[in-house]
Amino acid sequence: MGDFYQNGIITTLHNLSDRPVEALESELLEFSKQRPMGLILPCLYSELETEAMPNILEHLKQVPYLSQIVIGLDRADEQQYRDALKFFSDLPQNTKVLWNDGPRLRAVDETLQSHQLSPDQPGKGRNVWFCMGYVLASGVAESVAMHDCDILTYDRSLLARLIYPVANPNFNYEFCKGFYARVADGKINGRVSRLLVTPLLRALKKVCGPLDYLEYLDSYRYPLAGEFSFRRDVINDIRIPSDWGLEIGVLSEMTRNYSNNRLCQVDIADIYDHKHQDISLDNENAGLSKMSIDITKAVFRKLATNGIVFNQETFRTIKATYFRIALDFVETYRNDALINGLKLDVHHEEQAVELFAQNIMKAGTHFLDHPMETPFVPSWNRVISACPDVQQMILEAVEADMSEFGEG
Repeated sequence: MGDFYQNGIITTLHNLSDRPVEALESELLEFSKQRPMGLILPCLYSELETEAMPNILEHLKQVPYLSQIVIGLDRADEQQYRDALKFFSDLPQNTKVLWNDGPRLRAVDETLQSHQLSPDQPGKGRNVWFCMGYVLASGVAESVAMHDCDILTYDRSLLARLIYPVANPNFNYEFCKGFYARVADGKINGRVSRLLVTPLLRALKKVCGPLDYLEYLDSYRYPLAGEFSFRRDVINDIRIPSDWGLEIGVLSEMTRNYSNNRLCQVDIADIYDHKHQDISLDNENAGLSKMSIDITKAVFRKLATNGIVFNQETFRTIKATYFRIALDFVETYRNDALINGLKLDVHHEEQAVELFAQNIMKAGTHFLDHPMETPFVPSWNRVISACPDVQQMILEAVEADMSEFGEG
């Protein structure tokens, strides 16, 4: 059971009573009459073959309040797309599967590329962006949730708690971020959030001063959670990174577009476990190493837009300050693990801190060496302005794919 403490400048909605999911769903069913709800699921074809996705599917079959489910399918050939359509066909909701690698959506992508408006690299950010475009084009859902497809401990109460804040007509929230304790199998997980993001934000406060943006990010209990919900109008103006900086980028866009009283975070799970990335100590282009570089670059870019001037000496100072704070956090989490009877490998924790410290410097160097880089995917408002027919093109492409390959 969580506490009721409000920290930072973002409203925190706790799990204080272990309210039955049936009670939440009953209210959500009523809310759906006024605010139809949808769900975005960005996934790889390979995730359909894991133990996580079939369990997620079984829970979603029992959800009564969703008007739409939009699935973005990456890394799938034609036969795999057919298999995916069959896999998701048991869902009772209005379900659409976007074959992102198919020729029809690739043709839409080429049209956008001709206007320099398409994401320039594959990945979760691009997948989410096209799913958001479909939700906007279809006009079915007013409140939308999104979560990952590798959650091993998934329960439909996670979705109910996640979408409730933006679905309840008596609330004024435009955006809600999910959070949870990353504890599973007797271990404390979530190294990138615990050992990179939080100590980095604390270091930046020391070096750059108490900026509103840093206080805002530090208010989120789990800023890297892949679970969030939003009202449909959020999609119009949001510009998101297409790399591992997606989650930080979304949070940055929300504070740029909305006042803090329109944003919140909600406790969505007592236990949460998903696919773990390798730390990739010797490969900065993979795993947690690449993730840490992309996330750090996203924070630096946002601070630069707020008028912070960086140079190589600044990054050295940030790195040194971070390193000391992060090592203190290792000790803190070791003690937290011990009192709870959990395992925490101090050697591996400090290895991660050393890697993240190196990657802070690499992210800083990249930032200085690429001053004209534009890592954000354009907003859908801009895309529609340049290509007024793009929404209809996406709708027709998805319908044609499902009609042609969904038979049998």
